[in-house]
This record gives sequence, C-alpha cells and structure tokens, in this order.
Amino acid sequence: MRELEKAFSELRARSEGGLITYITAGYPELEDTLIIADTLIRGGADIVELGIPFSDPIADGPTIQTATTKALQAGTTPRKVFEIAEEIKQRNNTPLVILTYYNPIYRMGVKSFFEVAESSGISGVIVPDLPIEEAGEYRKTAEKYEVDTIFLAAPSTPTERLVKIVENTSGFLYLVSIYGVTGARQKIQEQTIKLIEKTLPITRGRIPLAVGFGISKPEHVKAIVEKGADAAIVGSQIIKIIEEKHDNDEGEMLKTLKEYVNQLKGATKKKT
Repeated sequence: MRELEKAFSELRARSEGGLITYITAGYPELEDTLIIADTLIRGGADIVELGIPFSDPIADGPTIQTATTKALQAGTTPRKVFEIAEEIKQRNNTPLVILTYYNPIYRMGVKSFFEVAESSGISGVIVPDLPIEEAGEYRKTAEKYEVDTIFLAAPSTPTERLVKIVENTSGFLYLVSIYGVTGARQKIQEQTIKLIEKTLPITRGRIPLAVGFGISKPEHVKAIVEKGADAAIVGSQIIKIIEEKHDNDEGEMLKTLKEYVNQLKGATKKKT
C-alpha cells in the first residue's frame, strides 16, 4: 500500500477527513521551509504539499504568486526543494506531495525528476498544467517509481471528462472548488457544495477526493468534510500568516501557524 493510500485509509478508520497544507518551498527563505513544515505537521497536517516555485504560476492568486517570486529570488530550485523534502521526511512520517508546473519537470527530464522525487520521499506530484491526454510518458514513469500522479478537476470539467480524470489519477483527486485562482475566501460558495455532490458519485470507492482553492477557515473545512469530501486543501491563508508574521517575530509566526492548523484539523472530525 502506497503512503497516500495508507494515510486516507487510516483517516477513514478514525472517522476523520484529511487536512492537506500547502507551502511555497523556499519562502521566505529556503532554510525556513523545514521548520515551517515541521510546525504544520505538529499542528495536525495529514499531508504537506510543497510548491516548487515557478516563474509563471498560472493557477495561483496574488498571495502565492508573491511568495513564489520571493522564493525564486532567494535561489530556490527544484533540486533544493527535493533536498528539503528529504530532510522533512527524515524527521516526520507525514506524506509529502510536490506541486509543480510541467516546465521544471521537462527541464530536469521526466526520469531524472522521478528518480529524485522517489529518493527524497515524495508520495505524489500535482502538475496543474499537464492534461491527461499528454501525460502518458509522465504517468508511466511515475508508476515505475511508485509516485502518485494527482490530477486536478475544475468546476467547468464535463462529467465525461471527469470520469477519465478519475480513471487516470492516483493518490487523490484534487478538486478545484471555484472558478479562478488560489486565494482565501470569506465563505464557501454554493457552487463548491454542488461540485462536491456532482463529483462524489464518480470518486467514491475509487479515489479519495480532496477539495482546494478558497479554503481558509475551520468552518470551510467542516462543510467540505460533512458533504463527503475526504480532505481539504489549505494554502493561501498559511502563506498569508507567514507573510504577516515572519519579519516581525518568527516564534510568533510559528505559534500562530500551529494554532491555525490545529483549528483546521479539529474541523475534520466526521459525525458518527
């Protein structure tokens, strides 16, 4: 059993939804990533998603775009992200997932990318700009190295295509809950609830369903889990806390992050 499959199996056994937390690797500085990831895990994160900074992050809103720019200015590269991931895995059993655009994979070479990913302890990879029709070699190589291929589905995805995406994804399906880019929202939109209801009959019994984009509060997480999703993905609000607190007081930043993640995790308990 692969690490992500095992994680979701254990969550189901505990009647819990999963909490997936995103951070831009290398932000604010490369050396911050390890301690921030440790803090998220201590706060209750079930899976940590590390973003490899890329110069054209088309799926991301202003908060993560700014973090990406600063991470690149700090000299963060894909190989340095993998080195940090390996350190995180040496200290924690929590599954790690990489989010990257396809260009860095292409430049490294698909085989080299997955060799390094596997040796660094990466459980899965999300590539927002890689459609399933062009992912044949990618998926075959990922399978060889036992790294899950995590595809995304959007509100605009037709049912027929959603079925194909579910057939090709592994680890979990990343459901983009809203139109637009990443970013914290004040409330869960009705379309998000309808989208979960539309998607669950296709994913149930096949692949865990994780919902992201616009998720920033415990009540968001609670609503998503109660509607049947297997996990909530939170990123922009975490980056915002780092942005607001880091320069003034790193200790306070870490304390705030841990408390915030703990509150999110507390909202994943399912009714029995």
